[in-house]
Amino acid sequence: ASISGDTGVIHVVEKEEDLSWVLADGPHPPYMILLNGDLFNRKVMVQLKGTSRVSGLAVAVAKPSPPQGFSPGLKCPNDGFGVYSKDYGPQFAHCNQTVWNPLGSGLSYEDFDFPIFLLEDANETQVIKQCYQDHNVPRDGSGPEYPLCAMQLFSHMHAVTNTVTCMRRSSLQSTFSINPEVVCDPLLDYNVWSTLQPINSSGKVEPEKEVIIVATRIDSHSFFWNIAPGAESAVSSFVTNLAAAEALHKASDIHLLQRNIMFTFFQGETFDYIGSSRMVYDMEKDKFPLRLDNIHSFVELNQVALRNDSVLWMHTDPVSRMNESVEVQVRNLLHILRTSSMGAKVTLQEAEFSQPLPPSSFQRFLRARHIPGVVLADHSTAFHNRYYQSMYDTPENIGMQYPEGLSPEETLEYVTDTAKSLAEVATVVARALYQLAGGANSTSVIQADPKTVSRMLYGFLIKMNNSWFQSIIKPDLKGILGDVPQHYVAVSSPVNTTYLVQYVLANLTGTVVNLTKEECLNPEKTPTSEQELYEYAWVQGSLDPNSTSRVPYCVRSTVHLSKALSPAFELRQWGSTEYSTWTESRWKEIRARIFLVASKELEIITLVVGIAILIFSLLATYFINAKADILFSIPRDPGTVAY
Repeated sequence: ASISGDTGVIHVVEKEEDLSWVLADGPHPPYMILLNGDLFNRKVMVQLKGTSRVSGLAVAVAKPSPPQGFSPGLKCPNDGFGVYSKDYGPQFAHCNQTVWNPLGSGLSYEDFDFPIFLLEDANETQVIKQCYQDHNVPRDGSGPEYPLCAMQLFSHMHAVTNTVTCMRRSSLQSTFSINPEVVCDPLLDYNVWSTLQPINSSGKVEPEKEVIIVATRIDSHSFFWNIAPGAESAVSSFVTNLAAAEALHKASDIHLLQRNIMFTFFQGETFDYIGSSRMVYDMEKDKFPLRLDNIHSFVELNQVALRNDSVLWMHTDPVSRMNESVEVQVRNLLHILRTSSMGAKVTLQEAEFSQPLPPSSFQRFLRARHIPGVVLADHSTAFHNRYYQSMYDTPENIGMQYPEGLSPEETLEYVTDTAKSLAEVATVVARALYQLAGGANSTSVIQADPKTVSRMLYGFLIKMNNSWFQSIIKPDLKGILGDVPQHYVAVSSPVNTTYLVQYVLANLTGTVVNLTKEECLNPEKTPTSEQELYEYAWVQGSLDPNSTSRVPYCVRSTVHLSKALSPAFELRQWGSTEYSTWTESRWKEIRARIFLVASKELEIITLVVGIAILIFSLLATYFINAKADILFSIPRDPGTVAY
């Protein structure tokens, strides 16, 4: 948008035929379009992009979600930043074998030179429509008469061209200016990770120690800023991972397991694997407690909520499996997963051997080293998710339904079918991890809790500001609990999702310890705290039933944060093709207003009359000033007359 905002006459487009008025017939360009959400697609947007008759766009969200699906992402997500390239499985590069997101229109990656706003509030949409109907509706095929209803959108972005340009400008400003004007910021946040057996987070794990990584992403994206529900693309998988972590921590003999297990939640994966590429980079540079050589195997939870006939597909990398030792370990991993699903309401099937991995964090680890691993997903080939990376990837997309009339507290505790289904997946994963780590006891006691899954789904998809989330976070973080959850990575960190995943994981896997607030906030002062192994958090606790105050307590856990900033920005390689280089522009304000505009003729007449009045005023002032001695002379006092 321009620095002073973009203005145009409002025209409502509810069907494709309405576009002809905007693109050719309408006599009052430029137009500000109010677009029906069902028409927000590539075909329409390409037409609007190619004309100067459009000054902006306000999209009314479609309710219900478009049945044909809508994905503004790429057909081949994160293309070029995964493992497949001309040097590694060239036949699989650029989704040559499998197009993972066939509905992807790529709209999120197009450059539009006019502002595009989303209208989620039906009342706001109706106000604009009413103004249009009162003033702008064409009469008998001819243009409407003035005054016309117009809209102005303000969303001027400071950054220009690309990351290389904006980062160079910001760098020059920071170097030579006393008050630097930064124009863009790298996308960054923190990964969340935790181990089953505590490790020294500031030291190094011994080379002979083996660790199994179970990973998932926690971020999502849509065309519109700060609207990223990500129900299927992110939430279903990280909630399942959290539930599996809780189930495993309840096992009585986890301290005896031969191998450790690390639960990992990557941030920024939507934008070319920011979180996973940073963790791999840190492992290679000895800036992380683990090294790549410590990794025994890798299990990743991808999209898992939209399963057909309860089938979960196991995807592996056909290139690394050509190595005999990797093939043996992968076969063992697949066998353990299958046996763990026996008796569960989940059927595990292996995807075709000749098929590559879907877009996944595991690919970034494979770029560094051949690691035995599997990616679990609800699809064998193309995504089942018809709303990948869109504002329609909502709770309804994964079948979350609640009876009418429930209070917020009852809704929080209500166990949905989706929660039961994801709990089954978490149970299978937890049992498989236990066996993979060398567990000798029966796995039948390892069971994920559907009630916990229900609470997490409600909190991460419907309402963050709920009683459970309130009870498990620090008192000074209660401001992060907004009503509408969204999971965009952003540039200010940690974001709400990261904080909440951190504290939910600590709550599910940690231990309540008998420490005072002072001891909990300063564990280094307590000799028995083992602060190099554990993190301590003073959380505000639940409300006391007999009062309005809370009962706080101290939680000890192995949950840690690690930086999720692309190595490209530390290396100052802003044009890197190895690492993600996504940045977000800065801006001052985003707002809109509607008003009535007069005809050009009336505006010209008003201007001319104004100029005439100004000239007349100047002339009058001149003449009055010139004759001031006459006009404003003071009559002489006659004084005393003498005879």
